[in-house]
Amino acid sequence: MRSRTTKPRALHQVIRDALRNDILSGKLPAGHQLRQDALATQFNASRIPVREALRQLESEGLVVHHLNRGAMVAGMNVQQICELLDIRVALECHAARLAVPNMVERDFETMERILDEYSRSDVVSDWAEYNRQFHLALSAPANNMRLKRLIEEYCLNTDRYTHLAMSTATGKDKPQSDHYQLVAACRARDVTKVVTLLEEHIDNTRKELLATAREQQMQGEDSNGQLQLG
Repeated sequence: MRSRTTKPRALHQVIRDALRNDILSGKLPAGHQLRQDALATQFNASRIPVREALRQLESEGLVVHHLNRGAMVAGMNVQQICELLDIRVALECHAARLAVPNMVERDFETMERILDEYSRSDVVSDWAEYNRQFHLALSAPANNMRLKRLIEEYCLNTDRYTHLAMSTATGKDKPQSDHYQLVAACRARDVTKVVTLLEEHIDNTRKELLATAREQQMQGEDSNGQLQLG
């Protein structure tokens, strides 16, 4: 029997994933310049894999290119983030309608494992990644790759703002309670309840985001609609 081996990742994928993690964690804030020569030195690579990594991050909406300034970490204001959350509701609720009837025991176990790791984590900067993994696992049984890619893109673009801006103030108990209720409804094959819970869950995120933004404005921390993530 032929043994299975894991194919090593290409260098541009290693660079892309490292930069993505730094952007999602807030280590690289919105507006941070991503100079190709500096990144090539950092990753001991030529500019070719760096350029490809930045191109892929741009397609995910995490990086933007400006004429004469090069690549920078993308930023969004509160209104833009709320618009993306509205789109997430439509995408994820549709995916849930397709996914729940297809779910098997290992799907439930995958979601529960992610949530258990999320619950044990005390590292606020990791919570966005656990949240992203859960939402992707919830939609995966829809078996629609284009829908999956869209959901992943919008999760990436919203979670880096919503979780880093809100987690310190609101904690993880409420979102985690929502997540466990979603898994229970999935196990019960109650598609209507899953869709309702999911819509309320994402809408609550939007409301908390707006409340956080208002508080920052009152404290004079936000003069242009940009959330403070640090």
